[in-house]
Amino acid sequence: MEKRWNIQETDPAISQSLQASLRIHPVICNILVSRGIHDYAQAKSFFRPSLDELHDPWLMKDMQLAVDRITAAMQQGEKILVFGDYDVDGTTSVASMYQFLREQYANVDFYIPHRYKEGYGVSKLGIDFAKENGFTLIISLDCGIKSVDLIQYAKTLGIDFVVCDHHLPDATLPPAVAILNPKQADCAYPYKELCGCGVGFKLMQALANTWQLPAENYLRYLDLVATAIAADIVPITGENRILAFYGLKKVNEKPCIGIRALMELAAVQKEMLLTNLVFVIAPRVNAAGRMDDAKKAVQLFIEQDYAQALTYAKMLHSDNTDRKEADASITTEALELIAAEPDGDKRYSTLVYKETWHKGVVGIVASRLIETYYRPTIVLTRSGDIVAGSARSVPGFNLYEAVHACREHLLGYGGHFAAAGMTLSPDQVHAFKEKFEAVVQATILPEQLIPEIIIDAELRFQDITPALYNIITQMEPFGPENMRPVFVARNVTDTGFSKIVKEQHIRFVVKQGKISFTGIGFNLAHRFAIIQQNETFDLVFTLDLNEWNNEKQLQLKVIDLKQSH
Repeated sequence: MEKRWNIQETDPAISQSLQASLRIHPVICNILVSRGIHDYAQAKSFFRPSLDELHDPWLMKDMQLAVDRITAAMQQGEKILVFGDYDVDGTTSVASMYQFLREQYANVDFYIPHRYKEGYGVSKLGIDFAKENGFTLIISLDCGIKSVDLIQYAKTLGIDFVVCDHHLPDATLPPAVAILNPKQADCAYPYKELCGCGVGFKLMQALANTWQLPAENYLRYLDLVATAIAADIVPITGENRILAFYGLKKVNEKPCIGIRALMELAAVQKEMLLTNLVFVIAPRVNAAGRMDDAKKAVQLFIEQDYAQALTYAKMLHSDNTDRKEADASITTEALELIAAEPDGDKRYSTLVYKETWHKGVVGIVASRLIETYYRPTIVLTRSGDIVAGSARSVPGFNLYEAVHACREHLLGYGGHFAAAGMTLSPDQVHAFKEKFEAVVQATILPEQLIPEIIIDAELRFQDITPALYNIITQMEPFGPENMRPVFVARNVTDTGFSKIVKEQHIRFVVKQGKISFTGIGFNLAHRFAIIQQNETFDLVFTLDLNEWNNEKQLQLKVIDLKQSH
C-alpha cells in the first residue's frame, strides 16, 4: 500500500533563533520548533526534565474537597475502597493509591470490576460489594466521570465517591463529593493530558503535602505511573514527560517487585524505554483483564515477596500467550471473511462478525485489520443473547460520530475519536454494517484512506554523526506528540550489496555522495524492485544503534522508500 509522505514545515526565523542559543544541529532545531519548543528555557526543561517543574496539585478543581473527605474517613475509622478499571491505567492507579493509603491507614481495600460480568468503569456489583462489606468511601481511578446514575445509587446507600478520572466529562457530572479531572471546563489545572494514574498521583501528592509526609511516599510509584502513561497513549509532553522520564529511571534502577518479575519473564536485557513498557509490560497486564480477571495485575504490583510476584507474573504471561493465540487465529479468520466478500476490497469500512470469537481481543483484531485494509473497522462477536464489539479508526476520522450516526441499530455504544465499543441485537448486524458503510463513505476524506508518514526533516548522510544521534537519544522518552524523529534522505543509490533477508525484510547498504550506511527495512521486501532499477531513490528512516560483537554502529531503520523525482 502506497503511503503519503508529509514533511513537517517550521518557521525558519524561530529555528534560526533557537539554533543561535542552543548551538546544535539546525535539523534538531527544526524538529524542536515543530514540537512547540521555541526558546532556550523551553529547550532546557525539555532536555532536562525536573520534578520541581511538576504543577501544584492544589490547582486542580476539588482537590481540597478530596483531601478533606479522605482525611475525615481516616479520622472516623471508615472503610475506604479503591476502585479502578481493568486496563493498565486502572490497575496501576489502584495499586499505587492502595499502597499509598495502606501505609498510613489499615482500613483500605481495592476492587477491580470483571470485564465481562461488570463491564467498563464503576459497576453496580462493585457498589453492592462496598455496601455489603461496610465501605462508606470509594475512590474511583481512571473511571467514574460518566457514572452519574451509579454514583447517585451509591449515595442512596450512604457511600460517598471521590472520582479521579481523565476522560472527557459530559454536561451532567456525577454527584460525587469531589471530582478530580483536569478536563473539566472550570478546572484551572495547567496540564490537561494526564492519564488516570497521573490524576491519582496528583491526589497522593496533595495528601502527602497535607499529612506532612516525605515526597518519597508518592514518588516511589513513578514506575507504575510511567507504565500507565505508556499504555494509555497519552501525549509525552509537559507533566507527562517529566513523570515518564523519572518513572523510566525508576523502572531501570529500582522497579517495584511486580515490574521486575515481568521484566525477568520477558528476558529484558537492555535499558527499558517507553516503547518497551508499551510492548513488554502493558500487553501482559492488559491480558489479565482481556482473558480472565485483572485483579491479579493489582496483586502483582502490590506484592512484596519476589517469589509470589513471579507466580502472578507467570499468570499474566500465560494470559498474554492465550491472548496472542486468540488474536492471531481470529485475525486470520477475519481476513478470510473480508477476502470472501464480493466487494470486500472496494468498501470504505470493514465490519466482520463471528459468534465464537473471544470478546477480549476484538479491539486488537480491529487494529490488525487496519494494517491490511486501511479503513475504519468494527469486529463483532456474540456475548450471551447480544452481539458486542469494538471499533478502531484511521487517523483523522471521527469514529465515535460515525457510530453515533448508526445508533438506531444499536442497544448501546460509547467511545471516543479513535476507538469505540457497541452492543446490538443479532438481527441488526447486517443493517448496522450497511449503515456504517454509508456513513463512512459519506464523511471520510479520500486522503484518510491512505496511510500517512509524518517526516520531521530532510537529513543528509554527511550530517548523520554520533553527536547528532546522542542529541536525538536525549529527546527520549518518545511517544505521542514527541515521536522518535523520522527523516528523509534524497537521491540515495544502492551500493549493490542490499538484499532481501528472511523473505520479508530488506538489508540496505546504500550511499549518498561518498557516504554509505547500512540499514534494515522490516516487511519491505515487496519494494525491493525500486532498489534494483539502478536509479536514485528517497528513503524515510529513523536512526538506530546496531550493537554487534561489542561494536556499536549507527544504522538506518528504513520505514519506506520511493523513486526520486
